[in-house]
Amino acid sequence: MYAITGITGKVGGAVARALLTAGQPVRAVVRDAARASAWAELGCEIVTADMNDAARLTAAFKGAQGVFILPPSDFDPSPGFPGARAVIDAVSAALQSAQPEKVVCLSTIGAQATELNLLTQRTLMEQALRDLPVPVTFLRPGWFMENSAWDVVPARDTGIMSSFLQPLDKPVPMVATADVGRVAADLLLQSWSGTRVVELEGPRRITPNDIAATFARILGKTVTAQIVARDTWEALFRAQGMKHPLPRMRMVDGFNEGWIDFEGKPAEVLKGEVELETVLRALVAKANS
Repeated sequence: MYAITGITGKVGGAVARALLTAGQPVRAVVRDAARASAWAELGCEIVTADMNDAARLTAAFKGAQGVFILPPSDFDPSPGFPGARAVIDAVSAALQSAQPEKVVCLSTIGAQATELNLLTQRTLMEQALRDLPVPVTFLRPGWFMENSAWDVVPARDTGIMSSFLQPLDKPVPMVATADVGRVAADLLLQSWSGTRVVELEGPRRITPNDIAATFARILGKTVTAQIVARDTWEALFRAQGMKHPLPRMRMVDGFNEGWIDFEGKPAEVLKGEVELETVLRALVAKANS
């Protein structure tokens, strides 16, 4: 049996579907059982546990062949990342107590970076789980293609796609969540010892101009990428309701400046199968439905 956290999201759902397709039993670890009714209908065992509740997580992970850890994302963390640290402490304690056969943890590109940024939350998780007495794989995917969901309506309605990623012709490692889930499921079915890092990107690297051109092709109209000036970011993020925008700003800086990147050699980075156009077409269809 494989215990899957984050199953109601895109990545966790993709992991679970891949395992079910492979004929493997799945235990869905969720905060709200009502949100997981569709998974129960597919035959999953449903267990409720908050990601900061060590006791309930221990029970959820007990006896598992493998556990998939999808840490919740905090896009506006307080200084010191107290929310992430509470989850990390609970997950670490639960895995230490339950000792499943193996663990795959969703991390991120750039988890090895030493500069403080939004992705530091994943760095802290990796540091905490490295010493577990069970095999652990950290899956580090690139920038999610689905982040372009925010660009669909402006591209459709105004023909302008604002870009924090810059310069506009700089290729960025991106990947579809479907590929992330599929690879995570594959990793759970493998056997290994100790701790390992697996890095993942899509079939090819993508520039903001590529995204705009793909939107243009899908929408049948001209779409232009437009840089959001760096000196406007803080005011813009605060206007959107953020209280602590600096970690998010530094994360984007990391992509733009190149210090958020894969740690391994290019030939060692796994390549996904899903193209950008496939993802954007689905996002456009959803926005238009």
